[in-house]
Amino acid sequence: MQKSILIVGGGTAGWLSAAIIAAHHKNRPDGQLKISLVEAADVPTVGVGEGTWPTLRNTIRSIGIDEKTLFKTCFAGFKQGAKFVNWASNDDFYYHPFTVPLGYGNIDLAPYLDDVASFAKESNYQEAVCQAGLAPRAPTEGEYQGICNYAYHLDAGALGDLLKNYCRDELGVEHIIGTVRDVQLGEDGGIAGLSLENDGKAFELCADLFVDCTGFRSLLLGKALGVKYKSVDDILFNDTALALRVPYENENDPIACHTIAEGQNAGWIWDIGLTNRRGVGHVFASDYLSEDEAMHNLQNYVGRSIADLDVNKISFSAGHREVGWKKNCVAVGLATGFVEPLEATAIMLVEVVARYVAENLFSDEAAMEVVSKRFNQQMDYRWQRIVDFLKLHYMLTKREEPYWKAHTNPDTIPETLQEDLAIWQNRGPIKSDFDGVAELFPAASYQYVLYGMGFKPNFSEQSYLYDQQQQANRIIEKNRTVTQQLLRDLPPHRNYINHWLSA
Repeated sequence: MQKSILIVGGGTAGWLSAAIIAAHHKNRPDGQLKISLVEAADVPTVGVGEGTWPTLRNTIRSIGIDEKTLFKTCFAGFKQGAKFVNWASNDDFYYHPFTVPLGYGNIDLAPYLDDVASFAKESNYQEAVCQAGLAPRAPTEGEYQGICNYAYHLDAGALGDLLKNYCRDELGVEHIIGTVRDVQLGEDGGIAGLSLENDGKAFELCADLFVDCTGFRSLLLGKALGVKYKSVDDILFNDTALALRVPYENENDPIACHTIAEGQNAGWIWDIGLTNRRGVGHVFASDYLSEDEAMHNLQNYVGRSIADLDVNKISFSAGHREVGWKKNCVAVGLATGFVEPLEATAIMLVEVVARYVAENLFSDEAAMEVVSKRFNQQMDYRWQRIVDFLKLHYMLTKREEPYWKAHTNPDTIPETLQEDLAIWQNRGPIKSDFDGVAELFPAASYQYVLYGMGFKPNFSEQSYLYDQQQQANRIIEKNRTVTQQLLRDLPPHRNYINHWLSA
């Protein structure tokens, strides 16, 4: 096993990586594995990603943090999916809920519906729960449980602080303050050590494995090891985000239990509900929209002057490093890549990478070469599928503005996505299309987005295959019954959180 791991950089990426790796090896004998994290005292975090995936539930639980602590510390709310407003046209919406359709894996309900555009509503009770603003579980259900699948909306900076304290106090992670001044390379081309400085004093650090969490700067993988950045801005056009922290007008205002993504003339606005505020931001393409115009869109959306609110501007190039693991260095978070936060993939990818590292620490050099090779293969595929899935949200639009029309240009659509759509024209996405170990989005996610955007497969060509109408009708009727029950029994989102946290 690797004897020492040095995570370079804090924030959500650094401390979540430290927590995942340390928790996985929490029963390690003294001296067998040393996990350290070094961070500068003066480097701010980006702090945009406040939406998460349901994977974070199991991650936080496996680390050992109770859910009530997470909510209290991070001002968290439940996230049950996303509502996309004005994406297919200027006056529509659809949901991408986290709960899979009833019968998923046994029967595909899409061919049996009168209108496939109603797929999410007819196959899943979660859309109605979100529309009603309800919590994903009843008061009688315990932590990390819920009839509706869910993730979290949270303050990412507060999450980083929570994980930092837990790592230092409970998981034995060494915390070092220092600013990286130089990276020394060894004869094999890997990282031999770091030269750092803190409060005017210089010192050196070395390790067997370095984890680069230095954000967009990518000091280790990008700058020191020279791994090039692969841009995908010819596919995903957005390159700027303006983020605001919007206070509630009243402390008892409802909290949205899903992310809201509202299409604009040249981008989209996110709206994320925390218990103490809303996180609102505009993602846009500077080729199609000026910063002043984006601010105007934001002000119209918020519905009041935003002159008194601090605006955090983030400029980015959508893409990722050609490899995420080179020699004895693996990059996590922004150090390896970034795409717009449309499907909240940032924190999820930190989980994926950190878990892979935690599960594959060996002293055998030959084994580690295989580990890094497979990691790069899997991550290259994952990045490709993320880009495909994000592009899917844009390419089916019927909006007429130049920004949206440009997204429908076949030259901007990846070949892999075009191939998928050629198949789905005839039968739609099915579960067996997504059974690889490196898949991130299941067939259900593609179904929700495709059908929500108005995509209609030609099910009639092989209508003889769809001979389970009675079973489909029973599932649809069951969904209607469960929906009515949940609308009656589940509490409003804010009411549930207030009651639960005060108990």
